[in-house]
Amino acid sequence: MRLRILGAAGEVTGSNYILETGTSRLMIDCGIFQGGNEDRNSKPLDFDPSTIDAVILTHAHLDHTGRVPLLVKMGFNGKVIATMPTVELTDVLWRDSAKIQKEDAEWKSRKNKRKGLPPEEPLFSDEDVEKATAMLVPAAYDDIIEPAPGFRVRFRDAGHILGSANLEVWGDSEGGEVKVVFSGDLGPQKTVIERTPSVIEDADYVVIESTYGDRDHRTNEESRQEFREAMKIMIQDHGKVLIPTFVVDRAQRVLYELMLMQKEGILPSSVPIFFDSPMGLKATEVYNKHLSLLSSEIQEQIRAGNDPFSPENLRIVSDVEESKKINEIGEAVVLAGSGMCNGGRIVHHLKNNLFMETTDVVFVGYQARGTLGRRIVEGEKVVRVAGEEVAVKAKIHTINGFSAHADRRDLLAWATQFRTDPVFFITHGEPESSQALAKTFEENGIRSVVPEAGREYDLTGKGGKDLTAAKAPVEVAVSPDVPCSGLGAVEAVLCEIVSIATELREDGSTVRGDEALNLAVSARTLLRSLKREKEVKKVSE
Repeated sequence: MRLRILGAAGEVTGSNYILETGTSRLMIDCGIFQGGNEDRNSKPLDFDPSTIDAVILTHAHLDHTGRVPLLVKMGFNGKVIATMPTVELTDVLWRDSAKIQKEDAEWKSRKNKRKGLPPEEPLFSDEDVEKATAMLVPAAYDDIIEPAPGFRVRFRDAGHILGSANLEVWGDSEGGEVKVVFSGDLGPQKTVIERTPSVIEDADYVVIESTYGDRDHRTNEESRQEFREAMKIMIQDHGKVLIPTFVVDRAQRVLYELMLMQKEGILPSSVPIFFDSPMGLKATEVYNKHLSLLSSEIQEQIRAGNDPFSPENLRIVSDVEESKKINEIGEAVVLAGSGMCNGGRIVHHLKNNLFMETTDVVFVGYQARGTLGRRIVEGEKVVRVAGEEVAVKAKIHTINGFSAHADRRDLLAWATQFRTDPVFFITHGEPESSQALAKTFEENGIRSVVPEAGREYDLTGKGGKDLTAAKAPVEVAVSPDVPCSGLGAVEAVLCEIVSIATELREDGSTVRGDEALNLAVSARTLLRSLKREKEVKKVSE
């Protein structure tokens, strides 16, 4: 069995892995790239989507699911398997993503038209989303399923967001069955909304995230106290409290904490709370539908007759005009996406309030490199918001302990539960974070590799099931007979396609019709991209 790492290596977003046996190919996650790497989303796929037998999703966040509709657009026609909450949340997130992409493409196309450039196309359309959602298949926690010949998969609770899962994957190999565990995004050992991550004790290999592999968070109680102390200060400012939120999990956590603060007398119920996210409302409805899958603390609130996600004076903002009217209100708490401030209605609120000293901005989640949120958190005095330079005079607060990600201690605690001395592939983290976790693992006698994107690993191991042998990385090599060196990236891929096709023709080899069609579609996409680049170059000259 082989593991190919296509994303979230040396970065946090774009999770994408392929497991391959002699008979089947299984994809684990197919996430969108965010932050400074968004241009990678539109680059041609370097594999044939029609050869993937099934896609398994660890959870609904777009950096793990956001390119599945693109995969479908490019020829994938198998099942997309996830837990039921993930199926429902993914449906919400994909539809919103298609809407945003369409709007962005229309805006860029108008700009291109004025410059005499070709129009911009969205990554995928509403139609692609409809096809993708039709392929979603729910699976229950702890049940073992067979998504493709030679593979068995079990979903275990990851404690990250509603429906999130660690994956136990068993695959056929020359030396016998090999077990790979994917952590997905792992929740902290002590949670508030979600359940504690499952204990898994056996694996041959583990792919583990490292978002916060270089740091330890404050405890939940410390973070809660920090939020409460900040809220006391913010209320005294009598201005806007802006909370950029990820609509899945973080929004629900903030709503829950605001509800508790009202009951504790810290946040007056007279202060309006605007939930400015139609998608966030839909996500909250999914949470309310699956309350039995949430933590014991949430269960206690429900038994006490409390609605954990509905503080008093909560106002749901349904349309853009309502959102704009919030500008006319002085004192208010505003929750809006996106969580990293690189899109959504929070951008509008920041543009209209960031320059005011009475404004407070509370960051309760990770801010990736290249995002507006990251620039604000890092202390830039002037930032560009919606095309305008805006001075940052608001008070900036960061509550890192609200993260739904495990910190260094949590990751180590989860890793040390394994009793079979597996090899860990450390992914889903910025380089310094992944390397720091690798060092922590080394200090604790845990073997690990920090892979690069595009690397492929042989998971068979020498001596069959004797997986204590070295697992050396294997480069995905291009045939030396292909005379495509010295070309640009697009030209090199086109050259390789032509060279391989020529070689196959000379050998008298045949290719199945569906494979040929997908190869042709990929080649056409590449040619169109190359043509567009040349047109842009001509106009600029």
